Amino acid sequence: MKFNHLLKAIQDVIDKENYSGTAIIKQGEEVLLEIAAGFANKSEERPNELNTRFGIASGCKIFTSTAICQLVEKGLLGFNTKLIDCLDISFVNWDEKVTIHQLLTHSSGIPDYFDEEVMNDFEELWKETPMYLLRGPSDFLPLFQHQPMKNEPGKVFHYNNGGYILLGLVVERLTGVPFPDYVAENIFKPAGMQSSGYFPMDELPQNTAFGYVEKSGGQYNTNVYSLPVKGGPDGGAYVTAGDMIRFWEALFENRILDEKLTRVLLSPQIKVKEGVHYGYGVWINNEEAVTKYHVMGYDPGVSFHSGYFPEVDMRYAIPCNHSSGAFSIMKKIDEYIGSISGR
Repeated sequence: MKFNHLLKAIQDVIDKENYSGTAIIKQGEEVLLEIAAGFANKSEERPNELNTRFGIASGCKIFTSTAICQLVEKGLLGFNTKLIDCLDISFVNWDEKVTIHQLLTHSSGIPDYFDEEVMNDFEELWKETPMYLLRGPSDFLPLFQHQPMKNEPGKVFHYNNGGYILLGLVVERLTGVPFPDYVAENIFKPAGMQSSGYFPMDELPQNTAFGYVEKSGGQYNTNVYSLPVKGGPDGGAYVTAGDMIRFWEALFENRILDEKLTRVLLSPQIKVKEGVHYGYGVWINNEEAVTKYHVMGYDPGVSFHSGYFPEVDMRYAIPCNHSSGAFSIMKKIDEYIGSISGR
């Protein structure tokens, strides 16, 4: 597949799926694609632009894992440190052997506040817990801290948002700084991510897209009542596509972690399925060698994919303010990379 065929395939997705968001592809120092489509605010018909901020849901778990790796780099804890040695919080029904490594790799076996195996509607959570009360990591604890263990620690990969809530609390406990402020100062700032942040949905800054959930008849509602009012360590940061590209560049240039810890974060830590492993906050496609590092995020009114292909030094970021759309563009990029690399 030639690159101009990829561009046509992406444009076809935008046209056929009513795509709303932006997309950037960069190889080396060259920007190959910058595109914006749809509306950041549908009622006012304010268009999405390249500098528009988007919520990225779980796509920001890699920021949390990076923060933990920074604390390891400073000698404040280790990956095998037990959770009970980090937090002065009671988890009476949990196994005391749960470690930082297990939380990072979704293998801790702890319960989750949103278990994707038994729940398929994120909005169900707010029937008993008002979403506007969830403004920090500790606010999520009552949703899962008294539930029993789901699995034995270290035995299986089971995607777990609650584990990353706890990692955010560890960051706050060891640094004395609110989690969003720590990430802003120690990750966003050195990476040059000037437009990114954990913004409350009732105080969104300029150039931020509202997330939209499609209803019957082609109508859309904003996701303001669908998500916690402020994102945190398990998801919900806002970034621009350009800032996400800058994050990958800073990570691989060892500007936010030293070379050793960067290598640890990006190493396959646990097998998810054939050809797919999980590092620390990052998905890793690897067959004989790593073919792609990537992150993704899905919430009502949010779809997001971003990644890096090391064999061709290509990065991409696809934030979208609809519940679907980013995946289709990502698959076209995957197909293109497969065609030029002979896979």
